[in-house]
Parts: sequence; C-alpha cells; structure tokens
Amino acid sequence: MRIKLLVTTLIIVLLVAYYLLGTGYAEQRQEQVMLASRIADARQLLAQMPEPPNDLEQRLAAAKTGRREVENSFPTRLNSTQVINYILKSAERHKVTAIPLATKAWSDEVVGEHGYHVFRLNIAVKGSYSRLVSFVSGLERGEYQTLVVEDLTVTRITEQPQAEHVDEDTEIVTASLKLAVYTQSPISN
Repeated sequence: MRIKLLVTTLIIVLLVAYYLLGTGYAEQRQEQVMLASRIADARQLLAQMPEPPNDLEQRLAAAKTGRREVENSFPTRLNSTQVINYILKSAERHKVTAIPLATKAWSDEVVGEHGYHVFRLNIAVKGSYSRLVSFVSGLERGEYQTLVVEDLTVTRITEQPQAEHVDEDTEIVTASLKLAVYTQSPISN
C-alpha cells in the first residue's frame, strides 16, 4: 500500500512538473513568435531607410568649421562712441538728420545658450521717406554686422496735398529707432 501511495504521489508530481514545463514552453513559444514578428517589421523598416550620404562626416566638419568662423568673426567689445559716430556719419551720407536721444550702458544678455555684450541706443531721424529707408538699410548691412534695429516708428510730419501720388523724396518723416549692437561677452567664453 505504501508503494502504491508513493507511485501515485510520484505520478502526480510528474504530471504537475510536465504541466508547468509545458505551459512555460507554450508561453515562450508565443513570445518568440511575437519577437520574430517585431524583428521582421524592424528589418522591413531598415530596408526602406535610405543610405546615409557618403560625405556626411565631411559636411559635419565643414559645418563645425563654418560655425567656428562665424563665432570668431563676432566682434569683441566695441567703443560706444565709435558706434554713435558711425551712425551719425551714415545719416550724413544718406542725407538724413540723426540725433542720439538716449543710450544705455553696455549690458550682458543671454540669448539661447550664448552670452552677449549689448549696447542699446535710441535715435531720432528726420528726412525724406526714401532716404530714411536707405539709411536704415545701410545700418543693417553696414560696418557693424551685429547692429539690429529692434524697433522703428515712422511718423509723417508734413501735410501732403490732396494729390493721388506723393513723391517719396518730398514726403518728410521722422523716425524713432531703437538700436542694439551685439558683441562677444566674457560670460560666454
């Protein structure tokens, strides 16, 4: 009787072990099928991707060099008197009257990840509309490449006749310009 009980217990233990091993195998089989499907999808996506350009490293090196050149060409600290004199001479060349109204001391600003030393000034300009446009364009494209017109307000000061067309050279305007000149800052180095 004892042997019968032992054999029955052994059979039950073996059946439980086979059941556990069988269900584990079935679960692994399902997982394997799912992973094989994912791998096939990934291979399909990789096959559809274009090959990277052969000159990618060269283009990256050229871009880094260009960036360094631009950073190095960014002016260091400028003399504010020279900036104001440049603006006044530019106004004279464009035959407009420019009067510096207010200047702010150089200040440090952070724009994005970079720090800049900024000189801000306000100017009043008087002249014909076309000459004013020429003056502002000249400032933006002139000697100080980092000079930025932050705000420009134009006001017509002469009464125009009731004619349909007004000549831009005779239309006198005043303008209020807020300018900023950016230079390298010690905080960005």
